[in-house]
Amino acid sequence: MATGKTSKITDILEKRRPLASKVAEVESNLKTLALALQDLDKYRGQLTSKIDDLESIGRLQEINLTAIQSSINDELGALGKLKNRFSRNTLNIGVIGRAGQGKSRLLQSLSGLSDEIPTGDRSHCTGVRSTIHHNPSVETYGEIWFHSERSFLNEVINPYYEKLRLGVKPFVLEEFSRNPLPPLHQDFSEQAEYGAMYEHFRKYHTNFNKYKHLLKEASPHRISKEQIREYVAQDAPDGQRVFFNYLAVQEAKIVCSFPNTDVGQITLIDMPGLGDTGLGDAERLIQILGQDVDIALFVRMPRPPRDYWADVDVKLYDTARSALIDLPINLWSFVVLNKTDVTSRMGDNLVYCEDLDSSREASHIKVVDCITANCADRQEANQKILDRVLDYLTLNITDLDKQYTSACQERLTRLHSATKLEIDKAKTALGHSTQRDSWFPVFVNLFDQLWGDLTVGLEGLLRELRYQRDAQDIDFKNQVNAAVQRCKEDTGIPSVADIKALRDKEAAYGIAYNKYLHEIRAHLSQHFLSLDDGLKQSLEGIKSQVVDILSKQGKLSALTDNQGSEFLSDIENILPVDLVGLKLGFNILASFNLSYRGLIQHRIRKHLDRLTPDETIHLSKSPSAQEILDILKTLQSEALYECELALEELLCEPSQAAYAIVEEFVDRVLRAKDVKNEWLIFLQEVRSDIWAAEFEKLGENSRLRREWLTVVEQASSASQDDLIKL
Repeated sequence: MATGKTSKITDILEKRRPLASKVAEVESNLKTLALALQDLDKYRGQLTSKIDDLESIGRLQEINLTAIQSSINDELGALGKLKNRFSRNTLNIGVIGRAGQGKSRLLQSLSGLSDEIPTGDRSHCTGVRSTIHHNPSVETYGEIWFHSERSFLNEVINPYYEKLRLGVKPFVLEEFSRNPLPPLHQDFSEQAEYGAMYEHFRKYHTNFNKYKHLLKEASPHRISKEQIREYVAQDAPDGQRVFFNYLAVQEAKIVCSFPNTDVGQITLIDMPGLGDTGLGDAERLIQILGQDVDIALFVRMPRPPRDYWADVDVKLYDTARSALIDLPINLWSFVVLNKTDVTSRMGDNLVYCEDLDSSREASHIKVVDCITANCADRQEANQKILDRVLDYLTLNITDLDKQYTSACQERLTRLHSATKLEIDKAKTALGHSTQRDSWFPVFVNLFDQLWGDLTVGLEGLLRELRYQRDAQDIDFKNQVNAAVQRCKEDTGIPSVADIKALRDKEAAYGIAYNKYLHEIRAHLSQHFLSLDDGLKQSLEGIKSQVVDILSKQGKLSALTDNQGSEFLSDIENILPVDLVGLKLGFNILASFNLSYRGLIQHRIRKHLDRLTPDETIHLSKSPSAQEILDILKTLQSEALYECELALEELLCEPSQAAYAIVEEFVDRVLRAKDVKNEWLIFLQEVRSDIWAAEFEKLGENSRLRREWLTVVEQASSASQDDLIKL
């Protein structure tokens, strides 16, 4: 049952979850805005080389999106930290301190661990960043994340080559391990800091074979309580530096049950301190504090005979302060002065603790509170330090989260204002669209001429088709004649010998007769399938006549290189969706088809009934092969004759269909209400293509203006204030 602080911490974490979702939403919207502004800036650069109006070029050059993009990148980083903060399942306490100050002792006292966390007062014992998670329901265990070969090379090894000027960086680890370590650059040979840094780097090279196998291990790697020290420490409990696994470790997580059971979901983070010579320590400290820590503890052990806040202490504090600019560090950090008693090797240092406490603010180290406690005493560490910190967190973390969020929102609001200013500039960069352009009078005259030519052309074609609608379609007639001739020449009728052979096989003339009826009927009907091509060819010829008028009198050939139905489909696709009437007209004509199956087949099939066994001549009582042959010839000839007569009645159908569909097209594109206005709108949009010579420059500027305003509108929509409100 959750009680006390446990219940309060759980409540805090639950209240954070909706905030995490909102931050993620704003983060996504900000990325969308960044892409929209990137497109806008790219198009702005292209426009300056395509237009020759100096005023417009000047206005385009005044649009500054570079600074805004930089701000967006900064805010995405800040939102990422905020999202991580609100998404965590624990409240995190980071423990910071230089070597020998008691940081590890404090972690041992708070977590209940012992030798798993190395301690020492001479130098750095801990090798990697560790997180210690409280879970009262499990036995202590660890999880280890190893570097990959690539991350080890890029994040650990190569920075030393750059910082120490060691020459060409190794491209693969084999180069690093096989080749001797380059000597320290002569510019640094007399500098102790760089010399110490070089010796620190040498450890990676000298001991490579002792840890290289771990760079290929899968992560996370679970280990027992007894194995933890050999992965996170540099030395064994007796002080001997015999461990080198830590050199391959990126991060370690330790799960254990804390002595103080009323702490709820908290995690202690053993932070990398400053003062060692490892490269990137300060950067890692800033990253961890900014992303993973809710409260920070600066651990300091005052030493006799006199102690003071040294430059390294102030540097450590300033480094931590820079990690989170949206929340002053004095609201989320404590100083812990590690008190020793008379039994310790150092003796009682209380007076020195008091001196440091009294001089702390004079050194500009401002925190929530300064706590003096013996870090090695488990009871004192939990009661004086952890309880004090958790009390502060449970009382203040919600307000701290609000202040953090508010600081981010203030910057997002300023970002929105700056973005709106630049977008407003972009909207008017090419001048106001309400200004009358010189092309319009020219366009009106050209449109009137085109409309007249197009109307005369289509009405003339329709009149011609009306005169011909009851006439036989020559192309279709030729296809019919050819099909009939094939039926006559290729009858599919068997010979007497074939009939006798089939009779013997089936043992009956009646069976052979019925089978041949089916075969001859199927053979005859097959010849008429070719009429489908004739119908399509005939209709396509009519469409081509319409397209010819649209291409020449309507000047639409400038919009597509295709012909026939493809031309009509292309124009339909080019037409804007809001020009409903005009678009419908082109769709009707483009999609209209005549087919054998739809127009003719059902009229042919009824004349083939005589070639169906149950509906035809029956054989005599004693049939012969010759009798069957004579009957088959008669039936095939009669069926063909009736089909031919039926087809002759259909020879004018293509002409009638052609007239009907063209008249429907003309009604839709010339005669329907408001369709002339739709032509006006459409041709105005494509005028630079239709009348290239007259509108090449004016049309180009109009197109560029339209495309520019589209890109501007996309950026404007992505920058709405409500999209970046936390």
